[in-house]
Amino acid sequence: MRKVDWAKALQPLFQKYIGRKHPLDYKNRYQLVVMVILSARDSDKHVNDITPPFFKAFPTMKRLAKAKAGDLQKFIGKVRNGRNKIAWLMDLAKTIGTDERIPTAMDELTVLAGIGRKSANVIIRESGGKAEGIIVDLHVLRVAPRLGIAADEDPRKMEKQLMEAIPQEDWNEAGMALSFLGREICRPTDPKCPLCPANKVCSYYSGIRGKHK
Repeated sequence: MRKVDWAKALQPLFQKYIGRKHPLDYKNRYQLVVMVILSARDSDKHVNDITPPFFKAFPTMKRLAKAKAGDLQKFIGKVRNGRNKIAWLMDLAKTIGTDERIPTAMDELTVLAGIGRKSANVIIRESGGKAEGIIVDLHVLRVAPRLGIAADEDPRKMEKQLMEAIPQEDWNEAGMALSFLGREICRPTDPKCPLCPANKVCSYYSGIRGKHK
């Protein structure tokens, strides 16, 4: 099994994407939390498109806490798993109460309706909090095994492998950098390997080059 100093090898990737905002077009932490929940198994673009009218109707967590399911249905009913997400948002709003009470710690976030580790990691990263894990979304699930840094298809197990390979000071940028890499370069089909800042250590690219020698 090859030995790679991932902390060093991934620095060009981290530098390429460092500080770049998540593709969800949120304006504050309340909107971020709502949009992260809505985007699960749906696209960021779809959530960006449908949420402006929603936030106009429900501009704060306090206002959302007073909403009924039917009020939300007409705005966000078309998202994937919409019925459950509406229930989660209603429960979350009643639990938190106000925007100021939105937590930014992993253990406090993951007990809330509709928020797992991936969502919590996004919220912590975008809120400027101290990383407690690494974002593992659908893009990271594809990219990490291609690179060779992780080999498990289970998000939790992959996150653990990434956390073991990457220093904690890089966790906030690592997941988002791998995600952006998957969105822009390491696509499911026809990846743009020559453009990848991590291609020198990539198992997938090494295999492609080996076939053409």
